[in-house]
Amino acid sequence: MVNIDFSVVIQIINFIVLIWVLNMVLYKPIRSILRQRKEKIVGLEEGISNLAGDAEEKDQAFTSGVRAARTQGMKEKEAILQEAAEEEKKIIGEINRKAQEDLSEVKRQIASEADEVRQTLLGKVDEYANTIGVKILGREMA
Repeated sequence: MVNIDFSVVIQIINFIVLIWVLNMVLYKPIRSILRQRKEKIVGLEEGISNLAGDAEEKDQAFTSGVRAARTQGMKEKEAILQEAAEEEKKIIGEINRKAQEDLSEVKRQIASEADEVRQTLLGKVDEYANTIGVKILGREMA
């Protein structure tokens, strides 16, 4: 049979002291380390969230910048094409004007040469008429 005496009280006190010592020496430092680790993990997660938000904002800014650059590029391209079309019209107009001038000069030369030939032929009409008359009649004309 078990006798409950003063040694049980000493064992209970011993157990309570052991729990208190273990709590001070072992459990508190471990809980402190776990708490610090948890705080560190929470801080890192918040940092990750902030960086992810920043990355998303920068991505959107980059995308909008690219879009704006493309739009600006297209406007500049259209402006250059418009300028080129105007330059082309100007050059074609100049070529047409020069061709018209050359054509009118050629027409004047042809008209001048035709007048010279006409005057020459009018001067020789009597001579040709006599030659034809001689050939047709077979005798000299008076």
